[in-house]
Amino acid sequence: MAWWVWVVAGCVIGILELLVPAFVFLGFAVGAVLTGLIEWSGLPPAGWMAGSLPAHLLVFGVLSLLAWLGLRAVFGIGHGQVKLWEKDINDN
Repeated sequence: MAWWVWVVAGCVIGILELLVPAFVFLGFAVGAVLTGLIEWSGLPPAGWMAGSLPAHLLVFGVLSLLAWLGLRAVFGIGHGQVKLWEKDINDN
């Protein structure tokens, strides 16, 4: 597979995250871009992935999961940051 396809797919998924802010697609976008960069740079997993779609998808899945977990750890809700509502809009 061409490396630029993964990078373009990552950019498209990143734009999807902007349109549908669910904090789910960002990990997939990072995973796709990293998969493309591994393929482009020729790092050791690139030789293992050569010409194999299942191997590409495995690397993409693992990188996406690691990216999502990392983003969740950095930008997720911190401990003790619970919003307590004192007054409801329907209270008179």
